Amino acid sequence: MSTGSPALDRIVDRLGSSSDARRRYEYVLWLAKKLAPLPDDLRQEAFKVKGCVSQVFVVGQLEDGKLHWQGDSDAQITKGLLALLIEGLEGLTPSEAVAIDPAFIAATGLQASLTPSRANGFLNILRMMQAQARQLERTGAVADS
Repeated sequence: MSTGSPALDRIVDRLGSSSDARRRYEYVLWLAKKLAPLPDDLRQEAFKVKGCVSQVFVVGQLEDGKLHWQGDSDAQITKGLLALLIEGLEGLTPSEAVAIDPAFIAATGLQASLTPSRANGFLNILRMMQAQARQLERTGAVADS
């Protein structure tokens, strides 16, 4: 399955090729540890993902037509899912990010081991990133509320 993002394709292949749910979880937690800290000034309501049980912030920026992402969460698994999406959508154009079909989530095999609220949160993070990408494409900046 091709998502339209080579980086996301690699992550999906890596997760989907493991039949061990624990190894998939460990990979997600490893991604969480690699995520750069989010500056406090970006922890604003405008960047908070709605519909997540945990606190999740994601901020997109457009530089030279390419998206660059930052984010954080107070829950490690959610932070890992966020990191997966940040890595997968990093460097895409806004239209490429918007075109990503959430069906790739099934190919990761993660939803078998995620609670329904976490799986829904994963989708909400993706939708927020796509909404920011659309806004950045139109305006070149994300509104800060």
